[in-house]
Amino acid sequence: MSEPQDRKLATCLADHPRLMGALFTIMVLLTKAGSVAASHAGACDGP
Repeated sequence: MSEPQDRKLATCLADHPRLMGALFTIMVLLTKAGSVAASHAGACDGP
């Protein structure tokens, strides 16, 4: 039988540690970008 999907991902990341670092960095940057976008969102008064 085939491996479960989470086991395949764990094996892939174990074989490629730089990919794990890149994915972590992307996640951190997206989290920061979301926070910045939310803090600059203002109320828009109607017409």
